[in-house]
Amino acid sequence: QVQLVESGGGLVQAGGSLRLSCAASGRTLSTYVMGWFRQAPGKEREFVSAISWVGRTTIYTDSVKGRFTITRDNAKNTIYLQMNSLKPEDTAVYYCAADTIWSDLSDQGERVDYWGRGTQVTVSL
Repeated sequence: QVQLVESGGGLVQAGGSLRLSCAASGRTLSTYVMGWFRQAPGKEREFVSAISWVGRTTIYTDSVKGRFTITRDNAKNTIYLQMNSLKPEDTAVYYCAADTIWSDLSDQGERVDYWGRGTQVTVSL
């Protein structure tokens, strides 16, 4: 098992940047594919990004490509989401996720094994 705790959310103006962190405890981090989902008010949870076991492969939903970057540091048991050029449409609660199967980190996260509690990101005009 793994426990996940997000941090780094907050309020920023459009065009600004934030870096989210997800600290993991429990089994060694390289056991897990890691990723981020988000859920905006009144909307369904959606996939944002994922990174493979040791960081060789990354994927992003189309709406954040070129603006967001996911990284991981297995030695620190932490993953990050660098968010640049933020837009009001990025406003959501962002959730860290962990799984042992790559394909589980997709869609609305129905098959994800482990979740963090979320961190709020608000982007103002």
